[in-house]
Amino acid sequence: MREKRTGLKILSAILFSVIVMILAVGLGSVSLSPGKIMAILFHKLFGRELPGGITASMVSILWDIRIPRAACAFIVGAMLSLSGAVVQSLLQNPLASSYTLGVSSGASLGAAIIIVSGITLPILNYLLLPLTGFVFGLATVLLVLFCSVRLDRNLRSHTIILFGMILSLFVNAILTMLSAAFSQHMQRLILWQMGSFSGRRWEHAGILLAICVAGTFLTCMFHRELDLMSFGEEDASSVGVDTSRSRFLLLILSSVLTGAAVCFTGVIGFIDLAAPHAVRRLFGASHRILLPMSALIGGAFLALADLLARTVLSPQEIPVGAVTALLGAPFFLWVYFGSRRRT
Repeated sequence: MREKRTGLKILSAILFSVIVMILAVGLGSVSLSPGKIMAILFHKLFGRELPGGITASMVSILWDIRIPRAACAFIVGAMLSLSGAVVQSLLQNPLASSYTLGVSSGASLGAAIIIVSGITLPILNYLLLPLTGFVFGLATVLLVLFCSVRLDRNLRSHTIILFGMILSLFVNAILTMLSAAFSQHMQRLILWQMGSFSGRRWEHAGILLAICVAGTFLTCMFHRELDLMSFGEEDASSVGVDTSRSRFLLLILSSVLTGAAVCFTGVIGFIDLAAPHAVRRLFGASHRILLPMSALIGGAFLALADLLARTVLSPQEIPVGAVTALLGAPFFLWVYFGSRRRT
């Protein structure tokens, strides 16, 4: 009976995600019905003729703008939520995320250096800024782990969180100094740090999808270790889990997922906090289900947030990071205090 209820919940989550994606690609300045969406998809994928009433501009809006943008939003939400679920379990802290390790601060600093310096490399073209942000974000995490392991060979949670917070504050101070010194780039720096999916194309979606699939597969391979480590390091070690090695590898994986998401879209908060908590309430704490469902729910939530970001004040667009904060903060409080009341 319990497995049947879980199966129904999974089907409901999949249906919810499908509905959100249909709304995300169908609503906007030019609204498209599900029938028109399917007709355009069959035309692009299988070469079928378009029925009457569908113009070339509708095809371009759906295929070249909305689908890549919605796909990027869904994939980034999945990556952030999956990363958040892993870090919360590893550090046994409901408020922890990869941002705690300094990924967002490092990526923001790398992007800021490219923006204020105006450096260009024709061989990389539009990938230069996200690649620099990714390298800086991952380097920040590696520095946090290096400092933590030098102080604590067992990589205990409080040591990692402490160094992550210290380094994040230090990097943010450098970023603030850059913003003040190059005030002419202030608006662009602020917008990048608030997150946006504007201008995302199929190339971005393809890169993000490859990283997301690989990261999800590798992370789910550690579901047993995560189940055991969530009960404590001593219990996990007593059944043969190499906690230090598993924690290090999983922190790197979650940081890669977060770094890739941040470097392409900017800093987007609350998804990695709220989605894993919601999934734990719906599906329980088993990571075999928690990890993929966190990715699914987080992706749908961010796709919905991006839809609101571009339609609420249309034609003006709200930074998606502001929307996730407005929606995520009360949602997170509801989930957190609701679980405490049940306890």
